[in-house]
Amino acid sequence: MHQTLTARGRGRRTPGRIRRALQQAGAAMLLALAAPAHAIDVDAGDYTALPAGTNLGLLYYQHVARDRIYAGGNQVAGGSLDSDVGILRYVHFMDIGGFTVDPQFLLPFGKLRGSDNLSALGSASGVGDLILAATVWLVNQPEKKQYFGITPFLYVPVGSYDKDKPLNLGENRWKFALQAGYIAPLAQKVTLDLVADVTVFGNNTKFGPASATLRQDALAQGQAWLRYHFTDAFDIRGGLSYAFGGETSVNGVSRNDRANTSKFSIGFAWFPAPTVQVLGTYGQDISVRNGPMENNRFNVRLLKVF
Repeated sequence: MHQTLTARGRGRRTPGRIRRALQQAGAAMLLALAAPAHAIDVDAGDYTALPAGTNLGLLYYQHVARDRIYAGGNQVAGGSLDSDVGILRYVHFMDIGGFTVDPQFLLPFGKLRGSDNLSALGSASGVGDLILAATVWLVNQPEKKQYFGITPFLYVPVGSYDKDKPLNLGENRWKFALQAGYIAPLAQKVTLDLVADVTVFGNNTKFGPASATLRQDALAQGQAWLRYHFTDAFDIRGGLSYAFGGETSVNGVSRNDRANTSKFSIGFAWFPAPTVQVLGTYGQDISVRNGPMENNRFNVRLLKVF
């Protein structure tokens, strides 16, 4: 890459430093595209347990536009870094030893592309890494609308990956995450959702053209949603999220790219029929210390109960 960009509040960057920043952005994209979204994003209501024997088929679509990349809290590059990603998801609810459990899989697919000053990142398309998960509900009190569940996630590295490209849908590494979610009513028409998770990462031993070894520290995230229910079939919601940790190193050299990202989301959920739900959200990053900043994020989810 031959362009030299100017960082906000700092001197001009050399092409080598810009390339490293863009490579870091490529790695950050992998984190950002972990399903359902960045880290392990949830939609409000996801921790509602359904009766054993219920099946869910879900289709997600997400468009994200990113126009700035940060390192150490300073903007190091501008341009356009966009993604259009879908997720196929199947969930089955069952009873095991008196506990409701929902084994499921998620398969991401889509396209990533850099343009303008980030055109050196190129583009990538294909499928992401397969995600296997199962929530176990330790509290399941539908009469009180109160739920608490724990979900292990296993990311299987079967997605599209090319070590010579800075953008990929797959990560070429195993990941494991553990998430806990709690739902409780605050008032007759107001519901609170609280979710926290931590993700640990295996090594990617084919990182970059030189097949370096990428290691990553644990990444943690906390999320909170409030929902206002106009009816049993329609609600509006707003949420906040904060992710931190996840610093990476390449061949033992730290990249000083620890995440410290906050964002907001607003949206709605609607059941046009008893077994069909349409959900939409819009969001933006509030602050980013390292990596690309999302200036527009649109999510649509279609759910079918059968």
